[in-house]
Amino acid sequence: MEDYINLFEKVIEKTIPKVDYIDIRAGKGNSTSILMKDGEIDEINTGMSISARIRVLNNGAWGFAYTTDLSKFDEITETALKLSNSLKGDVELAESEIIKDKIATDVKIPFEDVSIEEKQDIMKEASDSANIDEVNSTTVGYGDIESNELFLNSEGTQIQVKTSRVRMALNATATDGQIIQFGHGSIGGVKGFELIKNADIEEFGRKVGDKANRLLKAENAPSGKFKIIADPELTGVMIHEALGHATEADLILQNDSILKNKLNTKIASDIVNIFDDATIKDGFGYYPYDVEGVKTKPNQLVKDGELISLLSSRETASKFDMKSSGNARSIISDAPIVRMSNTYLQPGDMTFEELIEDIHDGIYLKGSRGGQVDTGKGIFQFNAGEGFKIENGELTTPLRDVSLSGNILETLNNVEALGNDFKLSVGFCGKDGQTAPVGDGGPHTRINDAMVGGSN
Repeated sequence: MEDYINLFEKVIEKTIPKVDYIDIRAGKGNSTSILMKDGEIDEINTGMSISARIRVLNNGAWGFAYTTDLSKFDEITETALKLSNSLKGDVELAESEIIKDKIATDVKIPFEDVSIEEKQDIMKEASDSANIDEVNSTTVGYGDIESNELFLNSEGTQIQVKTSRVRMALNATATDGQIIQFGHGSIGGVKGFELIKNADIEEFGRKVGDKANRLLKAENAPSGKFKIIADPELTGVMIHEALGHATEADLILQNDSILKNKLNTKIASDIVNIFDDATIKDGFGYYPYDVEGVKTKPNQLVKDGELISLLSSRETASKFDMKSSGNARSIISDAPIVRMSNTYLQPGDMTFEELIEDIHDGIYLKGSRGGQVDTGKGIFQFNAGEGFKIENGELTTPLRDVSLSGNILETLNNVEALGNDFKLSVGFCGKDGQTAPVGDGGPHTRINDAMVGGSN
């Protein structure tokens, strides 16, 4: 993208006398996505994209325009100017450091050096490894993207970031003729193809197939209040969905968060410490700068149970008289909104055995099959991938169709013990029609009086 720096600098120089602020994002991307069903390739998409957008701020209002034809950049600049001049608003930007930087992901094996056939062979290995016992169908999705982005603004910031991201997800379906159950797993990160090549694909596939088969023989989960253990994956989903979204400054400003007016107040038990950290290079939500050129850092949201910070963009941070947390995110064609990155609950010091040893009648919930949260009302409902009864300090009967629901603040206050392990999961988060890669996780987490739902 260096070829375009002069063009964009001239646009800023020519336009800044007419407005209060300008920023420009541009990028090139090379991507591949492959879908395999039951060991056969169903779809392959590869392509290169190039795009650019400009934002201008004038009279407190944004003008935003976007193009995939960079020869038309002067035209979209005029469009953005007209839009901002036709509106009036109250947008102000929090102060931000002026940065000049060039950074790239550490890649051992570039995606372009790996043939489609080799990618297919690894997918086939995952599919075959999951195809055990009662598994009758598998789906494998693979995606990689290398992007080269450039950001400039009228304050003097100029940043180039080259990023590689890869993910492979596997679903296995098992049936005994009466019921159908599913196993799911995914691997990925902000690295090159070495992340997939170095993984134990046979073990990855077998675990997913084993889970689908185990669920066929599992009992229906009981309903009621139990002491539960959530595994790191479900802990991450709960922290992301129930707490993370509620700390997003734009939702608070829209009166759509249970955490409105809760800053610097106690919202969880003393052992709860929650972070959102885009700087974790092993996290799927890694990025060194957000889309407004703000350098990322570990953001502690909850400290010893107290809400001490929020996730923000420069625009939303100004409303709270604070600096941006570096959480403005979007693809180039969309307007930036406040998004999480890698969100997690900090581990404690207990082993898994210590967490369950004094539980006489509880439930262990593993994995996630999605769910929903109402950040305004402060309630949530998640479906676990599977469960196990905990009886007299031991895992016993496997359970299926088990869910966890409750009030966000009550549940956070009922967190009573934390494991000394830690895992970040790989995923995507949707908000306002936009999708962003994220990581979420934590340790095994013990929660008292949790509402479990099942068929019994």
